[in-house]
Amino acid sequence: MSDLRTLYDPFDATIHDDPYPTYRLLRDEHPVYHAVTANTWVLSRYDDVESALLDHGSYSSKRGVFPTPPGSDLADAFMPMMIMMDPPRHNQLRALVSKAFTPRRIAGLNEGVSSLAAELIGLLDEGAGSADFVRDFAGPLPAMVIADLLGVPREDRVQFREWSSALVESNPTRGEMGAGLAAAASVYAYFADFLAARRRAPREDLISALVGADIDGRHLTDEELLGFCLLLLVAGHETTTNLLGNAAVVLAEHPDSRHRMTRDRTLIGSAVEELLRYDSPVQGLSRNLTHEITLHDTTMARGESVLLLFGSANRDDRAFSDPDVFDIDRRPTHQVAFGKGAHFCLGAALARMEGRIAITALLDRLPNWTVDLDSAARLRSGPIRGYSALPISWSPS
Repeated sequence: MSDLRTLYDPFDATIHDDPYPTYRLLRDEHPVYHAVTANTWVLSRYDDVESALLDHGSYSSKRGVFPTPPGSDLADAFMPMMIMMDPPRHNQLRALVSKAFTPRRIAGLNEGVSSLAAELIGLLDEGAGSADFVRDFAGPLPAMVIADLLGVPREDRVQFREWSSALVESNPTRGEMGAGLAAAASVYAYFADFLAARRRAPREDLISALVGADIDGRHLTDEELLGFCLLLLVAGHETTTNLLGNAAVVLAEHPDSRHRMTRDRTLIGSAVEELLRYDSPVQGLSRNLTHEITLHDTTMARGESVLLLFGSANRDDRAFSDPDVFDIDRRPTHQVAFGKGAHFCLGAALARMEGRIAITALLDRLPNWTVDLDSAARLRSGPIRGYSALPISWSPS
């Protein structure tokens, strides 16, 4: 019984190192598992995760998207964010944000992101060499893209990384939110000055567009604006950084796929989708039950937390053939790395674009890289899977 009680904990370092064998055990033997240490139920099968994502009436986001102690409400600790809301308020806020965060605006970043990726990768020696992939490329690229998108200084990217890391490495189930809340407060203070400046003198950037966005005369409040800036900084930065870090490892481990992509760049788009499925940067997010639900002969009570394991759903052999095989010819269009339904990630198109551009730049400049996993450092986060440090080395093309 003691082994079962400690089978899975989203904050366990051994799970961070390789969660996939445990995920398989959960799917096959404990599809509704109670993680005592994290005070949450856990759903691991694709169909169950997808159904919960689509049923926001039963699986609510109002109390936050990470497991929390009994009676706590994580949403109260932050400015209003769409990710911690349910319809109809979620839909109203998302509609307002979408007025500024348009597909056209994202598509317009393509040339600038390509130049930035080439600039960053160009700083690495084209001959034999080594670097920290996270510090020198995977971290700066999305941080600078977010800075350019919002219209804030690129040189603040190191501070962005510190704030976002503090937030995603917080553990609310053990009362370890102090550093995360302090980081959030710093983000709010940082962006408050920019909001005030854009109200006085709008520019051609996302902050100005957000300030000016309205539907039927309804504008975003300052609290909603600050909440979106925090969400974009963390979700838009951490997700992409860890997509790229995970990609560097997976592609180093699959040289045949990497060499095929080097020869045929049309494979990169499908490879990014497969990377998202195979080693999802967001491993899971939580919901809270609005009523009692019985699933697989197990009853979960109203108000309890339920962790939806995206990373496990994307490795479920009930939904994907040979799910533990990385296959760039696969077309995993139903993978759930970005969620699904009302809360489908608003920045998914941006993350995919950055992934394609970054991998292209890497193949252009350093096609023969290897990774030193013995010296790598894992990001210690419940929901996010990636690296805080990732040494790579390469030989001449």
